[in-house]
Amino acid sequence: MEPHHIREIVFTDEQIRTRVDQLVHEMADDCRSENMVMIGILRGSFMFLADLVRDFYDHDYHPRIDFITLESYGGGTESSGTVRITKDFSVDVHDADVLLIDDILDTGRTLTYAKNHAKARGARSIKTCTLLDKPSRRIVPIEADYVGFTIDDFFVVGYGLDYDSYYRELPYLAKVTFEE
Repeated sequence: MEPHHIREIVFTDEQIRTRVDQLVHEMADDCRSENMVMIGILRGSFMFLADLVRDFYDHDYHPRIDFITLESYGGGTESSGTVRITKDFSVDVHDADVLLIDDILDTGRTLTYAKNHAKARGARSIKTCTLLDKPSRRIVPIEADYVGFTIDDFFVVGYGLDYDSYYRELPYLAKVTFEE
């Protein structure tokens, strides 16, 4: 593991909670489907998805929930460029309105892969929601339908996001600085 430090909180747990509630209000029309399926892209989205689902319940939305595990980073801080499924979703999405939940939209490869996969499985419609958007890193031309926060090009951990499987448990998002 490279020497690194977590010194700066980028978004507090309170800021995240407020933004999650705002996102649920923004998504209201898309989430009233009788056949709604929320699919969390693991591992980074698990806290974000859990908070969205709890807030959906408070607003009387009742989607089915599943997960897909896609990998493109391994243990580093740079995408490998290749996305692969390590755990597929098991809920039937044929003719469903799918809402894909991801932690961060970076290069765009992972979210594009997930959208194409849901489309190939027969989803009626596909919307995307990401906690973070890092547009300066985009390689594949894709934009999320709903974005929690837009950030510059720096590495963040916490609230489900990790560095080499550490820091997912932090209730806030923090910038990681690496020593050279």
